Amino acid sequence: MLIRTAPLLLAALLLGAAAPAQKAPQKAAPKAAAPAKAQAEDAYDPTNPQSLLGLLTAAGANVSSNRREADSVFAAVTSTAANFSVQFAGCNASGRACQAMLFDGLLGGGAPTLAQINGFNQTSVVCRIYQDKAGKPHVTYATLIMKSDTRDSGRTHLAAWQGCLTEAAGFVRDPTGYLAVAP
Repeated sequence: MLIRTAPLLLAALLLGAAAPAQKAPQKAAPKAAAPAKAQAEDAYDPTNPQSLLGLLTAAGANVSSNRREADSVFAAVTSTAANFSVQFAGCNASGRACQAMLFDGLLGGGAPTLAQINGFNQTSVVCRIYQDKAGKPHVTYATLIMKSDTRDSGRTHLAAWQGCLTEAAGFVRDPTGYLAVAP
């Protein structure tokens, strides 16, 4: 269950954030040009939606339907694993300097009751399920975006989202069975 693995994920994130930066060994002469990969790493801007969407594209997903609304940027993502949307919120007028992101995916294969959804939400640390206006269940994962986030932070968010998709799919297939063994 995600609640059991969430403390480990949180500890890893905290340890990574608290670890002192290691100095690179000094070299006698600097290289003339940095490799393209190093330049790409430096170009990662966690507050720019294109950076995270680039990670999704690199993982084989198709990103489309980029649209803007007020202070938000929306993208639709299609992949072999799942189809979902990502909303970047608190963005500036150019759709950059975003402060948060929300992943949202429609869940198929079941129709849990509101009481069962509430039970799931009480067992999960980072994932939430809600019913849309049509009564269909959705899973969400939301996080704040920090300027200090790195490409690895983005990958961690994508891994957490993938975990949400997996846990929620198991839940909607058998809500009663899932909740019977939930902590």
